[in-house]
Amino acid sequence: MAYKYSSNKDTLLSRLKRIEGQVRGIQKMIEDDRYCVDILVQIAAIKSAIHQVGLSLLESHTKGCVADAMEDNNGDDKIEELMDVIRQFTKS
Repeated sequence: MAYKYSSNKDTLLSRLKRIEGQVRGIQKMIEDDRYCVDILVQIAAIKSAIHQVGLSLLESHTKGCVADAMEDNNGDDKIEELMDVIRQFTKS
């Protein structure tokens, strides 16, 4: 089964690899006893980057799975699923 995000798969994987590198960079910063604020700035950048990946997947899910279910008159379950995911995604 191909999901709607499949067309963006390479972009998503590239972003995730970059995030992985950023996390390794933070590990190195801590090993090197870098300044706390510099580390916190990098953590904020990672949070933002992973949030963007999540938003991209939410958009793909809405435009793909949810829209398809709506066309098949079976949208209520997918909308509820989407709302559950949004609630989980937006928790701090």
